Amino acid sequence: ADLIMYTLRTCPTCERARRDLTADGVDFEERVSDENPQWFDEASRLALTVPILVRGDKVEVGWKGEQG
Repeated sequence: ADLIMYTLRTCPTCERARRDLTADGVDFEERVSDENPQWFDEASRLALTVPILVRGDKVEVGWKGEQG
C-alpha cells in the first residue's frame, strides 16, 4: 500500500478515516499503534495524536480537520 495509517483502537476519528478511505477504494495499511510496540514507537516519532497518514515522505496528522 502507498498509504500507511497509524491509529488507536478507541479513536473515533481513526474510525471515520478508516471508513472514508475504504469507501473511496483507497488501498492502505493500518497500523494499530496500541497493539504493536514497534508501531507505537514509529507513530510517536511522527506526531503526538492520531490518525497519522504517511505517503512516502509526506506525513499528515488528523482527518478532515479532526484529531483523535
